[in-house]
Amino acid sequence: MVAKNRKIVLAARPDGEPKPEHFRLIEEAAPEPGDGQVLLKTLWLSIDPYMRGRMSAARSYAKPVEVGDVMVGGTVSEVAASKNPAFKPGDIVLGYSGWQEYALSDGKGLVKLDPKRIPVQAALGVLGMPGMTAYTGLLTIGQPKPGETVVVAAAAGPVGSAVGQIAKIKGCRAVGIAGGPDKCRYLLELGFDAAIDHRAADFAQKLKAACPQGIDVYFENVGGPVWDAVMPLLNDFARVPVCGLVAHYNDTQLPSGVDRMPLLMGMVLRRRLTLRGFIVSDFADQMPAFMRDMSQWVAEGKIKYREDVAEGLEQAPQALIGVLKGKNFGKQLVRVA
Repeated sequence: MVAKNRKIVLAARPDGEPKPEHFRLIEEAAPEPGDGQVLLKTLWLSIDPYMRGRMSAARSYAKPVEVGDVMVGGTVSEVAASKNPAFKPGDIVLGYSGWQEYALSDGKGLVKLDPKRIPVQAALGVLGMPGMTAYTGLLTIGQPKPGETVVVAAAAGPVGSAVGQIAKIKGCRAVGIAGGPDKCRYLLELGFDAAIDHRAADFAQKLKAACPQGIDVYFENVGGPVWDAVMPLLNDFARVPVCGLVAHYNDTQLPSGVDRMPLLMGMVLRRRLTLRGFIVSDFADQMPAFMRDMSQWVAEGKIKYREDVAEGLEQAPQALIGVLKGKNFGKQLVRVA
């Protein structure tokens, strides 16, 4: 039986940007499965922007991580030992074990993966939560129609890149916003019609030039100056699925300056805009359709994806800090074992 388990816990709640000292790596005796339980060995850990919200005690859609508790996160694991008849040692499963090398589970919520069918870590990316976020948010809220212009922020990430490629499948013009020339080149390789670097001094002008017919669907992942540039370009009846606001996750107070809420609300009224925030679990009933469509699109090469892999559990804090700064290029994963 396994003797030790390493895990990363929340050491303190950050006030603003998370830093390495907000996490602590500890080692303790590995758990042993009881009746009906399985012992999971973590192979892959998913790193996602929502984790910053779980470090805060503020009200949100999910319970925050308590100080001293293991950081949350999606995982792909191998069953190391089993006292549950539904699982046997060697099974590969998708779960939510968090930032640790070993975890116990009663089997509820675990999904068996077939390593012969897909690279198992894709279940944390294009064929998992990020892919389904793109699929459900774009198609259910964005409702793209052939010939429309779809713009997506953080377009080189796992959600944004899928949004743009699905928009192309649906016959739309896809414009991606990303940070840096390498990411913008990558978007063009994926088939985006245009890729705009939000770090450019003339970003707003370039975005306007890339959207001569305005914007019909804007998939929001970022907020901040990107939203400032997008907002004037929204067409009548534009739809805005609000998936993330990573530019604001480390904010500790409202920005100073002129109150622009009346401007936004006036645009919502006059242009009859639809802005809807969502969490992927809102559309859990669409999982079968997502798996059917996305699996087919990936198999046919219509949707491509990229992974950014950090090696070793101890790299997880720095990986999350990097994701919140846009340093990752593709789906951020940690290879734990």
